[in-house]
Amino acid sequence: MSLDLLVLTAESDATSVLPALDLLPHTVRVRAPEVTALLDAGHRDVILLDARTDLASAKSLSRLLKGAGDEESSTPVIAVVGEGGLVAVSSEWRTDDILLPTAGPAEVDARLRLATTRDGSTTQVDAELRVGDLVIDEATYTARLRKRTLELTYKEFELLKYLAQHAGRVFTRAQLLQEVWGYDFFGGTRTVDVHVRRLRAKLGPEHEQMIGTVRNVGYKFERPAKSSGPIKGGTPGGPSAPAPSFAESDDIGEYSGR
Repeated sequence: MSLDLLVLTAESDATSVLPALDLLPHTVRVRAPEVTALLDAGHRDVILLDARTDLASAKSLSRLLKGAGDEESSTPVIAVVGEGGLVAVSSEWRTDDILLPTAGPAEVDARLRLATTRDGSTTQVDAELRVGDLVIDEATYTARLRKRTLELTYKEFELLKYLAQHAGRVFTRAQLLQEVWGYDFFGGTRTVDVHVRRLRAKLGPEHEQMIGTVRNVGYKFERPAKSSGPIKGGTPGGPSAPAPSFAESDDIGEYSGR
């Protein structure tokens, strides 16, 4: 899924506003934070508004964008606000969402996806990813394995999705921690091991090998074979064993740094 993003900022580089954009496949254009700058900006799926420093101007521009009563007002607006500025954000801004500059790629991508698929948005996104027997629906945050819905927490879903999107590629634990948990996460890399173990348990013994371990390096999502026969020891189309039940929280206690 690739979106056309318009970043309204005085900076010359969008990654100065939101570094995670450099790690995502979206088309990004930069314009000055002025209404007149939008006249020749062309189509955009989402507007990212730099509100890290000048909160008053950002609020005023956001209200103008969302209160125009035309096609522009239907374009989702996400304000990028520094942590210290969060106290100033209210419904008066009329933004569709907010992001911290330190948000990781997975969070940024999720918020963009939600903004473009929300009721009333003009953008429709085909957000279904299929890798072998696994189907990941980004719009509904669900994953199915041979038609069996996997009961995943938010971080488990994001980790599985990220690995599946890059099937065959090996990631270190540190890379996965940065990509899925974000730049501002203070937990250790052991958090990744815990979530991988949970994912494998929920995939089940016949499919846990989907997430492979590369010794002394990290993990990868194994590319599916070109053809797959019946599951050994099972009946095709028969009932699957229920997924193990886990707590809904993604907190890992001592590993989460909380």
